Amino acid sequence: MKIVIIIPAYNEANLINLTLDSLLNQRFSAEKIIVVDDGSTDHTSAVVSKYAALHPTIELIQKDSEATHLPGSKVVQAFNYGLERLTTNYDLLCKFDADLIFPENYLETLVKHFRSNPKLGMYGGFCYVDKNGVWELENLTNKDHIRGALKCYRKACFEAINGLKTAMGWDTLDELLAQYHGWEVATNEHLQVRHLKPTGHTYSAKAKYKQGEAFYGMRYGLLLTLVASAKLALRKKSFQLFGDYVMGFYKAQKKHLPYLVTQEEGAFIRNLRWKKIKQKLF
Repeated sequence: MKIVIIIPAYNEANLINLTLDSLLNQRFSAEKIIVVDDGSTDHTSAVVSKYAALHPTIELIQKDSEATHLPGSKVVQAFNYGLERLTTNYDLLCKFDADLIFPENYLETLVKHFRSNPKLGMYGGFCYVDKNGVWELENLTNKDHIRGALKCYRKACFEAINGLKTAMGWDTLDELLAQYHGWEVATNEHLQVRHLKPTGHTYSAKAKYKQGEAFYGMRYGLLLTLVASAKLALRKKSFQLFGDYVMGFYKAQKKHLPYLVTQEEGAFIRNLRWKKIKQKLF
């Protein structure tokens, strides 16, 4: 199986080398590694250029972009920019962050599981962060969810979900739509990836309502939004976030923002969400 990796990068000059080294040292080699420099103001492009000069697998693509880091839209736009310029054929498509260190068996394990299960559409490991010298699970989501930092898609699944949405919540919506189209989504707790920067540390103040806006866009409805907002706020240990998420939902509703999914997809998503909630409660 051929793997193509696209890495959106913004001001990652101090870390991108660690990510690239870990990918070059894999026991299963990627066919192509594209780094999209998303308007960096540091030396990210210079670092990647040096790697590209030594390793034909690596390609640098530069994109002009605003510095403001809004979750979802900026990173997906950079990913899509790289995807549009991809000329290499692939079986598996990975969207990785530029601040990760992968274990040497990561890609090998991906290929093994995709080969063994033709219904598998998405697969990934888990992010770990350094807490006082100890690498601990970055516990922001359920363990059945693949973090946006390390997504891997089977090509047919990626095409079925029509790619990634440029909106907050894209990394939840892709899994929901994959299941809507009959694909399986799986994680592997043994694939432990070092995440060198905490999630969300670069988000601007403008981003605080984006999660609630995403719940609206995915047609969660008010009750499911309240449950999801409370759960996420508790996980992040911030009651203020609950208010921000709910306010984001109301703002999106008041503005009549376009939905991210059809009515049929929305009904499937709500049913799937409520089913999982009931399973955990009972």
